[in-house]
Amino acid sequence: MDRYLIIITLIGLASLGMAWMPSISEKIKVSYSIIYMLIGMILYSLFSRVLPLPDPISKNDFTVHLTELVVIISLMGTGLKIDQPFSFRKWRVPLRLVSITMVLSIAVITWIAWSLFHFDLASALLLGAVLAPTDPVLAADVQVGPPHEGAEENVKFSLTAEAGFNDGTAFPFTWLAITLALIANTGQGDLVHWFYMDVLYRVFAGVAAGILLGKALAFVIFNLPGKFKFIEVNEGFVALSATLFIYGITELIHGYGFIAVFIAAITFRNSERDHKLHRKLHAFTDQVERILLAIVLILFGGSLVTGLLENLSWKTALFGIAFVFLIRPLTGLIGLLGVKLHLKEKMAIGFFGIKGIGSFFYLAFAFKRTDFIFKEEIWSMVAFIVMISIVIHGLTANSVMKKIDEQFSEEDLLK
Repeated sequence: MDRYLIIITLIGLASLGMAWMPSISEKIKVSYSIIYMLIGMILYSLFSRVLPLPDPISKNDFTVHLTELVVIISLMGTGLKIDQPFSFRKWRVPLRLVSITMVLSIAVITWIAWSLFHFDLASALLLGAVLAPTDPVLAADVQVGPPHEGAEENVKFSLTAEAGFNDGTAFPFTWLAITLALIANTGQGDLVHWFYMDVLYRVFAGVAAGILLGKALAFVIFNLPGKFKFIEVNEGFVALSATLFIYGITELIHGYGFIAVFIAAITFRNSERDHKLHRKLHAFTDQVERILLAIVLILFGGSLVTGLLENLSWKTALFGIAFVFLIRPLTGLIGLLGVKLHLKEKMAIGFFGIKGIGSFFYLAFAFKRTDFIFKEEIWSMVAFIVMISIVIHGLTANSVMKKIDEQFSEEDLLK
C-alpha cells in the first residue's frame, strides 16, 4: 500500500472535516481539538505500520518547522481579531499575565522540577519556559471572535491578548535554559551574551520590526491606493504572505519573530480599525490555521499511543494535573491582584491558561540547539500536560465562557 497516497488522503479528509468541526463543536459542547486528538489515537492504534512515525523526538526538525508555522499563523490571526485598541491601561490584564503570572509560573515549575524530580537546572528551567506561556492555537474556545464581532468581555479579551504576547516573551527563558545547558555540556555558553542578545536585542528587534512592518503594511494597503491611485488590495491571502514575510525578516536580523508577527498584526489592525478587509484577512488565516491544526493534532494523538508518554511516572503525572488545576490558576490570581475584576473573571482567566502547540515548538527548538539530560522525560511531561489541557479545557470552555458572557457585558470591559 502506497504510504504517500494514504498520507495525502488523510490530510485531505482531516482538512475537509475542519469545515464542519467548529459548528459541530459548538453543538456538542466539546472542543474539536479533543476530537482530532482522539482520531489520531485511534488511527495510530490500528494502522501505525502504514502511517508516518509521529515521534517529535526523532523527527525534531520536522516538529520545529511544523509547529513554528502553525504558531506564527495563529499569532497573526490573534492580533487581527482583537477589537480593543492598544493602551497600557486597557491591556493591563494581559500585560500582567505575560509578566507576573508567566515569570512566577516559570519559577515555580523550575523549582519543582529541580528539587522534587532532581532535574538539572537547565532541564528544570526549560520545562518551566515551555509550560508557562499559553497557546494561541488551541485556545479558540476561550478567545474573542472575528474582527468587528463585538462582545469582547474581560476574560476572552485577556486570554486572547495573553496568548498573543507570551509566545514571544517566553523565548528569553528558553534561551537561558539553552545557555545553561551549553555551559554544562561544552562550557561555551555565555550568560552576558544571553542577557544583551537574547533578552535586550532580540526583544527590541522583535518589537521594532513588528511596529515598523505593521505600519508599512498598513500604508501599502490602506493609504497608498487613496493617495496615489495604487491598486487596492482585497485578498485574504495577504495575511499569510505578510506573516511569512514579517517573521522571516525579523528572524534574519535575529529578533524574535513571534513578537514581531503579533505586534505587526496589532499595529496593522489599529491603523484602520473599522476596515472590512480585517475580517477577510482573519478568515483566511483562521482557515489555514485549522488545516494545519488538524494535521498536528492527529500526529499528536498518534504520538500518545506510540511511546511519547513512556517516560511519564506517577509523580510527574500528578505534577501535570496539579499544574493545570493549581499552579496556573493560582499564579494567574496572583498576577491579577489589585485589578478591579470580579473574582469569577479572575478565576476563569487563571484556569483557562491553555497549553499546546507553542510548548512543542519551544521544546523542539531547544533540543535542536543542544542536549538536555532529561530530554525524554520533559517530552513525556509536556505531552501529558497538553493532553490534559486539551481534554479538561475542551470540555469546560464552552459552558464556562457562555456563563461569563451572560454575566459580564462588554460595557464593563477593563474599566
